[in-house]
Amino acid sequence: MATRREQILEMLERTSVPLTVQDICNALDLDDPRVVSEDLGHIAKSIRSQGRELVARPAQCNKCGFVFSDRATVKKPSRCPKCKSEWIQPPGYLIRVRR
Repeated sequence: MATRREQILEMLERTSVPLTVQDICNALDLDDPRVVSEDLGHIAKSIRSQGRELVARPAQCNKCGFVFSDRATVKKPSRCPKCKSEWIQPPGYLIRVRR
């Protein structure tokens, strides 16, 4: 049986649509999204030597369209700095071959 990180890695390799942390939690029946966030950081480091990279679609405010492009963390932002809305589309992740 594959480990949790191996399962996440396989999911991200097979998808053509970026997956959110919540999507991954639901697919693997996990309760704590922080575990997946930590795993994504580890996966990003481990696949780099294989010529692949973890690509993140940035979080975006659903109210004003502000894009959180300069975030280094995997977590979803809590509020938009522009309009103060909490209606945020979480970041999505997938794996691709590095160019």
